[in-house]
Amino acid sequence: MPHDTTAINRQRQDLSQHDSVWLFGYGSLIYKVDFPYLERQPASIEGWSRRFWQGSHDHRGTPENPGRVLTLIKTPGERCTGMAYKVSPDVFAHLDHREKNGYLRFFTPMTFTDGTHEQGLVYIATEENAAFLGDADEADIAHHIAHSEGPSGHNAEYLLKLSDGLAELGIIDPHVEAIRRHLEPLL
Repeated sequence: MPHDTTAINRQRQDLSQHDSVWLFGYGSLIYKVDFPYLERQPASIEGWSRRFWQGSHDHRGTPENPGRVLTLIKTPGERCTGMAYKVSPDVFAHLDHREKNGYLRFFTPMTFTDGTHEQGLVYIATEENAAFLGDADEADIAHHIAHSEGPSGHNAEYLLKLSDGLAELGIIDPHVEAIRRHLEPLL
């Protein structure tokens, strides 16, 4: 799969028949909301964990020195909590470009904090994409993040803003916090 998945995502789902679509955000979509939305509320999806296993060639790194950003990894029994946004379908033109570096859109069931359920779209960078970096020791991931920067800024900013955004939602993600503990002495 190519680095730029914009065209693939536009072909994956025809959203033109919808007035609105729910979007599940688990990474930068929690703290960097640069798109209009109709509604937002915390939600979770089952069977997934967020991991810094995806390379970023276009935002938090460069093609020569990709940063590390989040993707979701199938993890039976786990729950990933984030923020859900109800958006109009035209917002996906912007989001497909923003999430183009190896991410594909998938429909997933979401559960809101009040116990109600909705189908939503989520961007996931699977192992088949050209930017996938895979598992690494959290100290090594922190070192990688500390030495990466791209057009959207320093890679460490991504991790720190995410950690703070999760904390505002009352979420402590062990993977994110372990990397943060390793990262802070390097800054």
